[in-house]
Amino acid sequence: MNLIPEPLRGYRRAWLTRDLIAGLTLSAVAIPEVMGYTSIAGTPIVTGLYTIIFPTLLFALLGSSRLLVVGADSATAAVLAAGLTGLGIAGVTPGSPDWLAFASLTALVCGALLILARLLRLGFIGDFLSASVLIGFLTGVGIQVLSGQIPDLLGIPKGKGGWFEQQWHWITSLSSIELGTLAFGLATIVVIQIFRRFIPAVPGAVVAVVLLTAVSALIDAQAHGVAVVGAVQGGFPPIGLPSGISWSDVGKVVPTALSCFVLIIAQSAATSRSFAFKHGDAVDINRDIVGLSGANLAAGLTGTFVVNGSPTKTQILDEQKGRTQLANLTMAAVVLVFTLFCTGLLADMPTAVLAGIVFLIGVSLIDVPGLQRLWMRRKNEFVVAVITAITVFAVGVEQGIILAIVLSLLDLVRRQYTPGDFVIGQNQAGEPIYLPAKPGAQSLPGLVVFRYDAELFYANANRFADHFESVISAAPDPVRWVALDCAAIDDIDYSAGVTLANLVNYSRAHNARFVLVRPDTQLLSTLRAYGTLDTIGEDNIFPTLAEAFRAYRADPDPRLPLSG
Repeated sequence: MNLIPEPLRGYRRAWLTRDLIAGLTLSAVAIPEVMGYTSIAGTPIVTGLYTIIFPTLLFALLGSSRLLVVGADSATAAVLAAGLTGLGIAGVTPGSPDWLAFASLTALVCGALLILARLLRLGFIGDFLSASVLIGFLTGVGIQVLSGQIPDLLGIPKGKGGWFEQQWHWITSLSSIELGTLAFGLATIVVIQIFRRFIPAVPGAVVAVVLLTAVSALIDAQAHGVAVVGAVQGGFPPIGLPSGISWSDVGKVVPTALSCFVLIIAQSAATSRSFAFKHGDAVDINRDIVGLSGANLAAGLTGTFVVNGSPTKTQILDEQKGRTQLANLTMAAVVLVFTLFCTGLLADMPTAVLAGIVFLIGVSLIDVPGLQRLWMRRKNEFVVAVITAITVFAVGVEQGIILAIVLSLLDLVRRQYTPGDFVIGQNQAGEPIYLPAKPGAQSLPGLVVFRYDAELFYANANRFADHFESVISAAPDPVRWVALDCAAIDDIDYSAGVTLANLVNYSRAHNARFVLVRPDTQLLSTLRAYGTLDTIGEDNIFPTLAEAFRAYRADPDPRLPLSG
């Protein structure tokens, strides 16, 4: 039995130095980021640090990805906060012990759902969120995240109500701006952007935190009306079940946990897969789900909130030439040391500094290049992305996830319902020519080879038949052969099988021979089970287009008896 974690198997000594350096660099980026995510999740600052100690350790031991960085994430933090706010339970308010207890319970339930997903091999669920809706979803989260930091940047109390009401509140409260707070917030954004632009190797967020916290302490910014973080309780993460939680509370967080679960699978799988392909590594999404389950269970048992695979931190790890999860274990060790001994250094940090860090995180989530590509290449998917984004920030993150899934499925059905269809001809070299399948098209005089680029099922079967019939009935020459090219059809349900049999009868009623071209063995087995193949006839099956065209040219006499 091999006890070495999968991501560390085959480790080479030459990787050690690079992994350690990458882990140190990653911790410098992750510490201010995850502290900032707590302002989204509504939990104490130290809980952000907790997300990259034991959760990171568990994923490194149980997952398969060599690079995926697991910890707090802005999208899942936003989903969590929206879900807990919607509970409407007295005392469960952001920053309260009850809020944190429910946040940890959500992580435990999410971990349990991920275990169930692994047992049922449900890793494919993430594939049902298309790239366009993910672009829209993360863009909406970005707008929600950055807009939620504006009051803290301005030193204005946050408004109540929906997103539009909150924006209207700070807009109408501009006369109450606290200039010292605004100065720290803007300085944070400027410092990070300068380092990102001119010295990208140095984490600008760390420089901003250290520099501006020192300035705050030096001038006693709190005495001048600037809100500061204050004492941060450090120490070893608490081990155990969330306090004050009963079994009856589990059902209350299931909807929120389900939303996080879908997002975790979609985002983590996409990130893990892209970096594995980049480096030629094998992809085992179901094994990663085990790691993500362990990470969320660890989060729930160590006093913090839901964790997810982070595309941005994984990208940083890759840029630093990290090779394995040893880099992430190094990050976890550094954060543990910081949590045990250094949190006292955060007392004078202005809250506007964290707000500035999170504001830029929100900006980075707005995928303008992705939206531009959709606009240029697939305007219908651009509309889907925009609708998803607006739903996320204007209505709610959970509703945005539900809409994203629904829109993805509807788009799948739409493409299956209205696929491309063609009439296939031949050029002088005998190569196929794909012509638009419209009335008046034919492959050869008296021959129509019809191609339908989708599986046939109950929803599109009638449309398929109607379109096929319209091409046959409007052909310039009397149709003697009707051929269905099955190269894109690898399955057919019973309803579509009945429709196909009716189409065979329609062809024969018009004195045309019906044949199948390029069907695979699975499709033939299905049609045989339905009895449809008996209707078509075994001698009316051709493995290639060329053979079908040759057979048609060799059968010029329309009075020949039809097979079957």
